[in-house]
Amino acid sequence: MPMNPHSRALLQVHFCVLLWGFTAILGKLIQLPALPLVWWRMLIVVAALALLPRVWRGLRTLSPRLAAAYAGIGVLVGLHWLTFYGAIKLANASVAATCIALAPVFTAVIEPWVARRPFRMRELMLGVAVLPGVALVVGGVPDGMRAGVAVGALSALLVAVFGSFNKRLVDHADPLTVTALELGAGTLALTALAPLMPLLMPDFAGQLLALPGLRDGGLLLLLALACTLLPFALALVALRQLSAYAVQLITNLEPVYAIVLAALLLGEQRELSLQFYLGVAIVLGAVFLDPLLSRRRPADMPPAPDAARQLVD
Repeated sequence: MPMNPHSRALLQVHFCVLLWGFTAILGKLIQLPALPLVWWRMLIVVAALALLPRVWRGLRTLSPRLAAAYAGIGVLVGLHWLTFYGAIKLANASVAATCIALAPVFTAVIEPWVARRPFRMRELMLGVAVLPGVALVVGGVPDGMRAGVAVGALSALLVAVFGSFNKRLVDHADPLTVTALELGAGTLALTALAPLMPLLMPDFAGQLLALPGLRDGGLLLLLALACTLLPFALALVALRQLSAYAVQLITNLEPVYAIVLAALLLGEQRELSLQFYLGVAIVLGAVFLDPLLSRRRPADMPPAPDAARQLVD
């Protein structure tokens, strides 16, 4: 029996979120430092998008002011990825994925100001409810990984900032064009930042133009094409069939998938305590509670896909 469009869309979004969960695993497996890892990932994605005539047509229609706005957001995207993979290198994939789950907490404070929407007390209260979980997460990691927690929290803050700006501008351009422009600007920003990295963040620094080895090169292609462009393309189709509530609930599974995959493939549960996982449960519980509490509000079809948010990990 053929699958109906709604069920197919649900499976596609789950598959996309699973692929996004793999980005943390690949970040741990790739031996490059955070800066060249992110630089190569962004460069490969931009090169692939540059092959699409649709992207070039979209770029020609953008006003200079709007193009500059998207480029500025792209710099934030590049810094987010840099700190996300930096957190993986300083700690592990489970810690970085847990920190990204804090993004909705930061968004509750930042988005009303950036997107010019009403402030919701419920979202702030859920943010407060996350704090005990954060304390348990910090206390449940070895001392040597706590720098990774701090960098991961910064990465989540950057998600909230660029996600809020993207939401404000989401209807103004084609999503693939926006993605190419933002990631292109992010690549240029990291290129300019590279000479300063040994002084600013020596743990993240590395040679950009040195070709990765065969193993790292293959994993980078997998990260850029299979875990970035493929889920983005699938999500563009699936989001047309689903409510905003359903999409948000499924997307919240990303850190769950990443933590489970990290345990199965990397054995990271041996590095972390029960206290860490209890903290994770509290954080994720609050993240899932938000869409459940808001379900009674009108759940319209989601707006045009937020390109850079979908490419977040």
